[in-house]
Amino acid sequence: MSKILYIPAAFISATLWIYLLTSWAPAFENLKYPNSLEELREVSEVLKQYQRDHYIYVFILFATAYLYKQTYFNSLTIIIILQNILSGALFGLWKGFLLTCTLTAVGATFCFLLSKHCGKDYVVYYFPERIRFLQQKIKNHEMHLPFLLLFLRCFPMTPNWFLNMASPVVNIPIHLFIMSVFIGLMPYNFICVQTGVILTKIQSLNEVFTPSKLLSLTVIAVIALLPGFVIKKLSIGKC
Repeated sequence: MSKILYIPAAFISATLWIYLLTSWAPAFENLKYPNSLEELREVSEVLKQYQRDHYIYVFILFATAYLYKQTYFNSLTIIIILQNILSGALFGLWKGFLLTCTLTAVGATFCFLLSKHCGKDYVVYYFPERIRFLQQKIKNHEMHLPFLLLFLRCFPMTPNWFLNMASPVVNIPIHLFIMSVFIGLMPYNFICVQTGVILTKIQSLNEVFTPSKLLSLTVIAVIALLPGFVIKKLSIGKC
């Protein structure tokens, strides 16, 4: 059987598990994954009420749904934002933040592994220019690769979905990949979770990433890249 067929097989299995998990709780009979701020508020209220008596169940449901979306729908930015906001609404700032960072890293790693073992050829086929560009960047920054990866994750315009699929293609070690996702997306995750804590007060998703917040993320990304340039300059000086 072609390896690419493992991806839809895994997707169908995961979808079935999500369906069974939600079916076990009568309170979730008409519950659907939120696609807007208003739907997010409704889902949040339902889960909060159920959470009082079934905390572990809601935790498992949230974590499972998060990994499902992060693995198979990580290109849909709005979904990632909404699930991060929901984390803050359900679990508070610090628990939600740690949970979001962990699940983001785990979900991205699932995507990494699916690409590595089942879809590398297809990633190269459909994104040849992007792959060549990323390979060149890695070659130019080979001696300080961790800083480059952190920069790419912190920079707000970076397509994280592409990095998740392309990383195994350009031979980024999995331990550096996990580190870059967990640490590099911390600022982004914190902003979303913080918004979830005050979910009832925000009127639009535009309030999540204001120009000032995007500028802050850009500054953090540049700071992440600075050590690499310093190391490179020192290495040249020693030569």
